[in-house]
Amino acid sequence: MNELTHRSPEEEDKIIEAAFADVLDGYLKSNHRKKVEIIERAYRFAKEAHSGVRRRSGEPYILHPIAVARIASREIGLGSTSICAALLHDVVEDTDYTVEDIAQHFGPKIAQLVEGLTKISGGIFGDKASAQAENFRKLLLTMSEDIRVVLVKMADRLHNMRTLGSMAPNKQYKIAGETLYIYAPLAHRLGLFAIKTELEDLAFKYEHPAVYDNILKKIQESEARRSAVYTDFSAPIKASLDNMGLKYEAKARLKSVYSIWNKMETKHVPFEEVYDLYAMRIIFDCPEPKEEKALCWRIYSAITDLYRLHPDRTRDWISTPKANGYQALHLTVMGPDGNWVEVQIRSRRMDEIAEKGFAAHWKYKIGEGDEESELNAWLKTIKDILDNPEPSAIDFLDTVKLNLFSSEIVVFTPKGELKTLPAGATVLDAAFALHTELGMHCIAGKVNHKLVPLSARLSSGDQIEILTSQTQVPQAEWADFLVTAHAKTRLRAALRKMRQPITARGSEILREWLAEHNIPDTNAVISKILGTFHIANREDLCFQLGNEEIIMGEFLVKALRKPAEASTATGLLSKFLRFGKKTQEEPAKINPKEIYVLKCDESGKGNFVTADCCSPVPGDDVLGFIRDDNTVEIHTLDCPHAQVLKASYGPRIVATRWETTGGRFMAHIHIEGIDRRGILQELIHLISTHLAIDIRKLNIEAAAEVFTCDLWIRIPSVEAVRQLCNQAVTIPGIKSVNRIQ
Repeated sequence: MNELTHRSPEEEDKIIEAAFADVLDGYLKSNHRKKVEIIERAYRFAKEAHSGVRRRSGEPYILHPIAVARIASREIGLGSTSICAALLHDVVEDTDYTVEDIAQHFGPKIAQLVEGLTKISGGIFGDKASAQAENFRKLLLTMSEDIRVVLVKMADRLHNMRTLGSMAPNKQYKIAGETLYIYAPLAHRLGLFAIKTELEDLAFKYEHPAVYDNILKKIQESEARRSAVYTDFSAPIKASLDNMGLKYEAKARLKSVYSIWNKMETKHVPFEEVYDLYAMRIIFDCPEPKEEKALCWRIYSAITDLYRLHPDRTRDWISTPKANGYQALHLTVMGPDGNWVEVQIRSRRMDEIAEKGFAAHWKYKIGEGDEESELNAWLKTIKDILDNPEPSAIDFLDTVKLNLFSSEIVVFTPKGELKTLPAGATVLDAAFALHTELGMHCIAGKVNHKLVPLSARLSSGDQIEILTSQTQVPQAEWADFLVTAHAKTRLRAALRKMRQPITARGSEILREWLAEHNIPDTNAVISKILGTFHIANREDLCFQLGNEEIIMGEFLVKALRKPAEASTATGLLSKFLRFGKKTQEEPAKINPKEIYVLKCDESGKGNFVTADCCSPVPGDDVLGFIRDDNTVEIHTLDCPHAQVLKASYGPRIVATRWETTGGRFMAHIHIEGIDRRGILQELIHLISTHLAIDIRKLNIEAAAEVFTCDLWIRIPSVEAVRQLCNQAVTIPGIKSVNRIQ
């Protein structure tokens, strides 16, 4: 909308009024009670408050709240209270108005939502983690009282992602990373499938623009062939449904660009080998909800009469809905082209709930149904996490993310009650899910009447019985195999309580020792002590002191006094260097707003540090993280640790550009193929002679006729990896060559 900056104020005003009229029009067509007057008042109030302010793109700022209100109304299905909150969501943050002013003009409920959507400064995590984690904590805190606050936040985040192109590159990485790490899983957990998919695609588009464009191009090129295959597959099904006299809609649902890329990465296959590019979705009309289940199974029966069913890929989410309220019947059948095709069967009601999540439940239900109970159970867990906040921002966000599980299992108690848990949950997770006290005293479990340990993983359909003992107490090592956020939070709280007397004793020891040696109790001093003993935080330090695991010796006194002396010496030295013949410049402070150029000479010395977690090489899509010592640590954009950094330390993320002329970097290559005599010799000859690449490590294993090989090589750039993969796959017998990150 950059062209708005070239328009007269009158023309701009017409565009703004038209945008608001569109919001109002959509609201009037919905089935919500028509409270037009308060929406119009909220719009006029916000328009006046943001008067004269523009977004980075150049458009009048008021267009952003209007766009957020439109998404909240049309794409999520919210009513007048949420629309007003969306229109007013930036007023308190960006203008002189307060939450009290909003309450006075629009009532306490709208004011509460606006307060939940307003960013805050400072917080429990300090400056290093910025205010991001604290803002997210506040958002969840308000959400646990009114779910609408997070639904409006989703609309706000979606519009920010749609207009991300006008932001600086480091801001793009920060917002895209935050979106993939927290907001997309949160959208999934709330059942906002369409929004979750768009958020993932937009984040991926800004992090990997070249790969995104390449996949999009291939989707467009294969559209005609895909359309022909879908027509051949769907025609017999449609004919069968017509004969049944059903009123329905059948369509092909294409995988999102992000999902396709994810599959390519996890399965290490090219685009051409992603066969399940589309699924068929059948949405039928059924005025009587009681008949939905029977109709789903009738359609299922009609499809399995036509095509061969995959026995292990039928999912019945009608009898047992997902925790986010999703209901449908999924089956996978063999298509006419020999590939498996998923078919999703759902009623019109189920479809709207699948696309709009919990907002759609209010349209169909009065009072609390199963889905709302699930939501309340989830919100209760969020409250547990908020009542016991983690000391570090990353731990807090990880604990919340644990609870946004997308893959679920259902287990049964001996009485036949259902419990939904994340995939990978253990017996101990189930114990905590049933009751905190059961978890604290759990010694083992019986799964399907067989005795198993606490750490045993559960599968969907398992019957689980918890065995307890009053002598059992929580153990720190339990954290290694717990999966659910609820269990981890409860365990940490219990351990903290058990450790409290020892920690208090240690705190007193520390205080007396510092006073005795006349050392101030400052953050710098405590950081030095923590670093000396390799301890994570002050609480652990006090616990180890109280438990007599460590002793504060004389060596520590010298170490703590040295920094002051060293700083004096450094000051004198720097003065001498500044006024003497030689001059030495201090390293310039890195500006996150500028693109950081990555350089490396032939000897391998560079102006960056390579992260061990993802081992990026020149040519990879990377970002920089400014460390405490003002050095830049680089990660690949999709590195899991980088996702956490983007979500927690946004202001310290810097966009990067490669300009390296030398150096060698480690890469891990995985090769699979059909075994034959001499194949390894040919492969090594290609790598070391033709491509002149150093092999640092090699593992090879053959089982019957198949072999796998893992190579660790030193290379100058990602181009060398591509060259190796392309040439190695031409050796007879080698079927796939992929870089593992």
